[in-house]
Amino acid sequence: MTAQRLLLPIILSGTFVQLFSVTVMQVAVVDVRQDLGATAGEGQLVLAGYTLTYACSLIVSARLGDRYGYRRLFVVGMAVFTAASVGAAAAPSAWVLIIGRLAQGFGSGLMAPQILSIIQSAVPAHRRPAALSAFGATMAAASLAGPVLGGVLIQLDPLGLGWRAAMLLTVPVGVAALALSPALPIPERRTAKRVDPVGASLSLLGLALLVFPLTTGQDAGRPLWTWVSLALAAVALTGFAISQRRVADPLVHPSTVAEPATRWGLGVVLVFNAGVPSFTLSLSTHLQGAQGWSPLQAGLGVTPYAIGALAGSAVATSLGRRYGPWALAAAPLAMGLVSLVVPMTISDLLWVYWLALCLGGFGFGVFTASAFTQIITRVRPEAATSVSGLFPTAQQLGGTLGVTFAGMAYAAPGDALWNAMTYEAAAFALAAVCAAVFARRDCRGAGVAPPRQSQWGIGDPGPASRCSVPRPTVRMASRRRCRPHA
Repeated sequence: MTAQRLLLPIILSGTFVQLFSVTVMQVAVVDVRQDLGATAGEGQLVLAGYTLTYACSLIVSARLGDRYGYRRLFVVGMAVFTAASVGAAAAPSAWVLIIGRLAQGFGSGLMAPQILSIIQSAVPAHRRPAALSAFGATMAAASLAGPVLGGVLIQLDPLGLGWRAAMLLTVPVGVAALALSPALPIPERRTAKRVDPVGASLSLLGLALLVFPLTTGQDAGRPLWTWVSLALAAVALTGFAISQRRVADPLVHPSTVAEPATRWGLGVVLVFNAGVPSFTLSLSTHLQGAQGWSPLQAGLGVTPYAIGALAGSAVATSLGRRYGPWALAAAPLAMGLVSLVVPMTISDLLWVYWLALCLGGFGFGVFTASAFTQIITRVRPEAATSVSGLFPTAQQLGGTLGVTFAGMAYAAPGDALWNAMTYEAAAFALAAVCAAVFARRDCRGAGVAPPRQSQWGIGDPGPASRCSVPRPTVRMASRRRCRPHA
């Protein structure tokens, strides 16, 4: 019983360290450049290197978990991540730090898909919705803890470590997870399916060619090689999609993209994340740059956002139970409104700025804590492993695209913060539209699907039960409000 209680804290520690390591560097990169004498390009690689290896390894890692066992891949990923964190914190030069960040991202990429697969295989059916909500809430807390704790440690400079102390924060978490992981009750459901080498190579190559120019091209001035890389990425990813239709054991199950709910769910996650990381990064950059705030002040400057996120995460389950996927549409609308209020109040009306950030954090917490419950419970069982890799991939690609576009907007002529926040408002509005389409399709699907047992939910009988309506026709289903499966 004790081991079962430890299951979620241990595997969600992987989620925490993954996202904490992304956001903590946003406030630490200025000090990193000063301490190590790094150039602007090297500073950008410190940020981008983690995302590069993380995003590129997720799809293949999901299948490796099926092949060799979820716990084994989780442990290997956590070990790689923890060792890389120690190495990065002790880095004597910028390039050693960059290599450490690349290794951190690879370790995170090995862990991330296994967490969803472990929730599926080891958490009892009646506890899975709560586990998925806790998964989303952990993502919300980690994304916001990075800037706050990083700013505090850089300002306090314990033992003269500065940004290195912020990098070391994840090490005790990783060590504890590794020490406790052998006792976890995780059934190893290995399969005999091989890892398609052609598909794996094309996915890794295509994602690398896509992510690298997006994360580093702007500071380089968008030279010719960035456009060549993007074109080659399109070719490689197209080849990957074609190859998946011609192999016996594809990395991405065909039903994953054939199911409208999954397609729209992936779209919602991608577009929403095109706004979230860039929102906090643009705000942190502006506070430390144009506003002249210290890292500690900048970290505390987003504290209301963190408080709102925790509150939103706390009520996300009840809101999702009452409003279903429509809660996913309301949350980005609130964040879009906040994006427009922030640049008008950050200088003169700080109390309005604090309230707006709190509202934005609330929307972020609601979305993040409920998105996986609302979307994954609608995934067909045979596509579960594929979705375990595709959802975090959509998160990372969305975040990469968002940082790129928001950075372009911030650098455009005019009011930098207003330009960036206008982009944020547009991204969140698009996310709300995608979520609304997802919700409408979910309700319209009522009454047309045969009952089935889902491995993700509480004896989920399928789309037909998610709207409490008579079943004879789709017309009748579409006239009633969708009441989601809890």
